[in-house]
Amino acid sequence: MNKFLPLFILVLFFVDFKSKQSQFIARQGQITFFSYTSVENIEAKNNQVLSILDVEKQEIAISMLMRAFIFKKDLMYEHFNESYIESDIYPKASFEGKIIDFDSKEIDTQTKIIRGKLSIHGITKEIDIKASINNEDGNYVISGEFEVSVKDFQIKIPPILSSNIAKTISVKFLFQYQPYED
Repeated sequence: MNKFLPLFILVLFFVDFKSKQSQFIARQGQITFFSYTSVENIEAKNNQVLSILDVEKQEIAISMLMRAFIFKKDLMYEHFNESYIESDIYPKASFEGKIIDFDSKEIDTQTKIIRGKLSIHGITKEIDIKASINNEDGNYVISGEFEVSVKDFQIKIPPILSSNIAKTISVKFLFQYQPYED
C-alpha cells in the first residue's frame, strides 16, 4: 500500500481536476451611440457596462446604467436622462442572448449573429446583432454595431425637436472578457 502512495500523490499533482473555464466577465465594457442630424450630432459613451459570457452555453448577458453615459454637453446628458430615457424610472438597459453557431475553440476571428432580447426604457424587443468574436489567449473580445429605432422603445420626442434627433440610433459595443472567478 505504501508503495502506491507516492505514485498516487504524483498523479494528483499532474491531473487538473478543474473543468475548462466556461464563464468570462467584462466589468468595463464599452457602449457608444451616435445620432446624426442636420442640426447637431449626438454622441455618448458608457465605459461601465457589465457583461457575462458563457462559452459552453453560448450565452451572453449585458447590463448597464443609463446615467453612466457621458456626453460632450451637460445639456445633452440632462435631456437624455430626464426627457427621453427617463433614467429615474428606467435606470438600466439590458441584453440577454445566444451566440448562434459559436465555436469556443476557434482561435481566428468569428463573425456570428447574437440573437436575444434588448430591454430599454421598459420595453423588450427581440433583435439580431452581428458581432466579431476574437479568442485572444483564452480571453474573448466581442465587438459590433447595430441600430435601434427610437420608436420601437417608445422614446417620446416632442414634435418641435423631431428634426434634432435621428429616428434610428447607431450603437457600437466592445467587451474584453477575462475568466470569471467566484
